[in-house]
Amino acid sequence: MLFTRLLQAARVPSLCAVCRGWGAQRICGDCVQRFAVPVPRCRRCALQVPGGVDVCGACLTDPPPYARTLAAVDYDHPWDGLITHFKFHDALDLVPALGERMLVARGDAPAPALLVPIPLSDARLRERGYNQAWELTKRLGAALHCPTDATLLLRVKDTPHQLAFPPDQRAGNVRAAFAVEPKRRAELQGSSVTLVDDVMTTGATAAEATRTLLQAGAREVNVWVVARTPRHAAQP
Repeated sequence: MLFTRLLQAARVPSLCAVCRGWGAQRICGDCVQRFAVPVPRCRRCALQVPGGVDVCGACLTDPPPYARTLAAVDYDHPWDGLITHFKFHDALDLVPALGERMLVARGDAPAPALLVPIPLSDARLRERGYNQAWELTKRLGAALHCPTDATLLLRVKDTPHQLAFPPDQRAGNVRAAFAVEPKRRAELQGSSVTLVDDVMTTGATAAEATRTLLQAGAREVNVWVVARTPRHAAQP
């Protein structure tokens, strides 16, 4: 019911979350044109690359375990503030607008076979009251008419937030943090899974979740995020 009300609210005039002007969407068209300009991105990690470059040098020399990454925008103004409000301050009214950015970035690519959110630990979920990745996943699944599943991938380790660690220590923080539901491993055999999250910074969380799914039998894992932290901002 909450998700339905949010969709309905998105169809009536609203104050833009960025410029505070009136518009038909929670993020007005002028702000989208100004702050969501498409840029070339590495298909493996979604960092910006020069035009005509398909895969960045880092991914050529040390490819991540996930096959492709889709990112709608850079984690920069105004998206960093909007995602913080969405993630930590109950701003679920932003789900349609953020999800729409992801759908636009997808272009005409085929719909995913299965959308799976990066899970929160039980403690973090109780504290926050919702999983922002699952809210995005539901939006995307409804728009693309593809299956979604919030119980296949589990968070079995309540790790400190990644922001508490410098970038070079984040992989260790999430090591062994995920598991596939034991009774459902057979469902993964030979499957393609698309992980959904709000932000990718170093890619450590997505990489650990991907390895968990691949080890359980998935054939391929892709990653979709709203925002990608630019290379210079992700460095120590």
